[in-house]
Amino acid sequence: MNSKISILLIVFFIGCINIHSQKDKLSDDDLLEKVQKRTFKYFWDFAESNTGMAHERSTSKKSKAQKVSTGGTGLGLAAFPIAVERGWVTRKQAIKRLDKILDFLENTDTFHGAYAHWYSGKTQKSVRFSKYDDGGDIIETAFLIQGLLINRQYFNKDITAENKIRKRINKIWDAVEWNWYVQPGDDTLTWHWSPKYGFKKDHKIRGHHEGQILFVLATSSKTHSVPASVYHNGWANSGKIVTNRNYYGYDLPLGPKYGGPLFFTHYSYLGLNPKLLKDDYADYWQQNVNHAKINYSYCVENPKNYKGYGKNCWGLTASDGNNGYSAHSPTNDRGVIAPTAALSSFPYTPKESMRALRYFYEELGDKIWKEYGFVDAFNVQENWYDYQYLAIDQAPIIVMIENYRTGLIWDLFMSCPEIQEGLSELGFQNF
Repeated sequence: MNSKISILLIVFFIGCINIHSQKDKLSDDDLLEKVQKRTFKYFWDFAESNTGMAHERSTSKKSKAQKVSTGGTGLGLAAFPIAVERGWVTRKQAIKRLDKILDFLENTDTFHGAYAHWYSGKTQKSVRFSKYDDGGDIIETAFLIQGLLINRQYFNKDITAENKIRKRINKIWDAVEWNWYVQPGDDTLTWHWSPKYGFKKDHKIRGHHEGQILFVLATSSKTHSVPASVYHNGWANSGKIVTNRNYYGYDLPLGPKYGGPLFFTHYSYLGLNPKLLKDDYADYWQQNVNHAKINYSYCVENPKNYKGYGKNCWGLTASDGNNGYSAHSPTNDRGVIAPTAALSSFPYTPKESMRALRYFYEELGDKIWKEYGFVDAFNVQENWYDYQYLAIDQAPIIVMIENYRTGLIWDLFMSCPEIQEGLSELGFQNF
């Protein structure tokens, strides 16, 4: 009798556990919301206290320099309208935080209107990024302006607070001397300029990478624009951007072997809607979708036999790693998976990205899911799990998931009249 009761009790408890787990399992939509909201805390709760800017990485708050990131802040700003629309913060709170960030941007060092890669939250002065790079970084500036314009389009009410926000953003946008970063006699933009070293770093920007937004903004400027030829000779590298490769049955019109790291499909396209981008060189929706599918297929194939890779665990992009930061990709595969790679690809690979999200959240769980969302990266082969977050990797998760869910940020940025005119000048159609 006792044994029968014991068996019944075991069956009962197993049933209760199953019912409990079924209740606890979030729907796809609820899980997406949870990930977006938790990740947004990096830019809201963890923002640098003096400036409102985004810390470059989660260890920055502990460092004396308190480094904040220009590009990371810009990408994070793109999430502000999402936070208001979804009720994580109020419209009034978002405006107050924007005011704080704009106070900093209006009063810190700029370099012909462009911002440095890093600043100190403590001194609010620029911090050297690398040798000869202690001045303007035009790519980081482009990411910042993209985020600011998204907010300009969102905070569009005819009330004093929002009128002031738009006016202040326009002043910063108009001050960027994009044309200064085209050296005399050159046909493209140069990444860096320093008041001490000039263009000594001489990093000319050519070919397919994360910077298409730069060329669109530089062409669209009402005050310091560059001619369309800079896009065609620089971004398109006089047509050499077209490589017409094919991997795993997917055509890849542009770029390096296997497409390169996945952030190429994220940073510029927080605002630029690739569904509406087609020029003489590529259909950018096809480019980005196939790039993501190639990255996924490579991880499933797993030619290096890394532990952990598979249909539920994929995504190679620039991130931390057990041997330091690196631009991980199929041609630079070190066994490191970065959650931002698959999660920021939701618009391109919704089924594959959802499987990855479920695995990251439900299977790896507390190993990588922490205070501000998923940590930057992990390597199952080496039993290494990061403890840090990077601003430039956290922001695309929030924004690209939203673009998958509602298209909100794409709609806002593409509504900018200057961008519409710039895209037309560059030869884009049907946008």
